[in-house]
Amino acid sequence: MAMCDAGGSTERPTPERFGEDGADVDALSEVLFDPDRWPVFRVPAADGPGAVVVYRNLPGDYGIDCFLTRPDRGCARQIAGREGERAGTGLTWLELIRIAGSPAPTAEGAEDPDARLLLLLPLLDDLDVSDAGPARLSAALAAHGAPQDTAMETAVLLLAHLMRRARHDPAGGSPLSGSRTR
Repeated sequence: MAMCDAGGSTERPTPERFGEDGADVDALSEVLFDPDRWPVFRVPAADGPGAVVVYRNLPGDYGIDCFLTRPDRGCARQIAGREGERAGTGLTWLELIRIAGSPAPTAEGAEDPDARLLLLLPLLDDLDVSDAGPARLSAALAAHGAPQDTAMETAVLLLAHLMRRARHDPAGGSPLSGSRTR
């Protein structure tokens, strides 16, 4: 819900914006952040890398780790993490849409393309979201219970939040090492 904060609004997002009630959200939070569990969301793709999101619930070392996985490889590559603030490169809009729209029929994990899109959305790290992005996200939200009359507004707020995040350009050089790029 914090992802719906557009920065200038005093109105806090509520679970109802997503078609849920507060008690259900509280129950889900208890499971996601239980130090005795490490919830994992698998979003395997049929035509390339998929994604895995792990809630690392170690006391004193809580975080959310995101990995790209390939069925033909035994290891995963971390693409993002969150320990207070998000770190890593994340996914482009095209990568996110490709993974969301190509479930692996024989792999264990989320299969519904709309659910996959919503699970992957926090990994978005792209300022170049297509013009169809808000409508695609709105349809996914509505398919999973968000009210039709607010789904588009919610989609726009989610994407606006993701576009405002701080980014690091690895090609930008460092003013500390004297390697500035102009």
